Amino acid sequence: MEGVIAKNGFKKFGKDKDTIRINNAIVADSVRVISPDGEQLGIMTVPAALERARDYGMDLVEIAPKATPPVCRIMEYGKFKYEKAKRESAAKKKQTVVVIKEIKFRPKTDEHDYQFKMKHIQRFLAEKNKVKVVVRFRGREIIHMDKGVEMLNRIRQDLADIAVVESEPKSEGRTLIMMLAPK
Repeated sequence: MEGVIAKNGFKKFGKDKDTIRINNAIVADSVRVISPDGEQLGIMTVPAALERARDYGMDLVEIAPKATPPVCRIMEYGKFKYEKAKRESAAKKKQTVVVIKEIKFRPKTDEHDYQFKMKHIQRFLAEKNKVKVVVRFRGREIIHMDKGVEMLNRIRQDLADIAVVESEPKSEGRTLIMMLAPK
């Protein structure tokens, strides 16, 4: 994939707009050069460093632009980009995304509906997702806040073997909310 040189001398690539200067985009007067083997070749002007990179048949890549003088390495830039993408992909595979699922109850939720929703909560916890249990009060139901607290305590007891209560039941306006996390 060919990059485009921006006004600031950086080479931009695709969506991530990678900002690594290579070859003629390097604007410093002199640079510290490292060979492909990792040994230091010393401080030299950019044209001399580019000539040395051409001798190796590789690119001159600025790896530490903030250093004095900037540090450049002679390497195959395409291979470098490919390996960097592979490392980022491997790191992305290892990370886990925590998903919060929400289950809503009412203070008058019937037994069958309760059991049906409990199966969903158990499935979500088995999939290693967090569950936000919400008891919603409508109209005059708000005076029976104790029924909602009883329901959340029952859920806590029923799921004690597979879930941990991450946040205790708390009231937010017309709702009671409790967070559950898998054990």
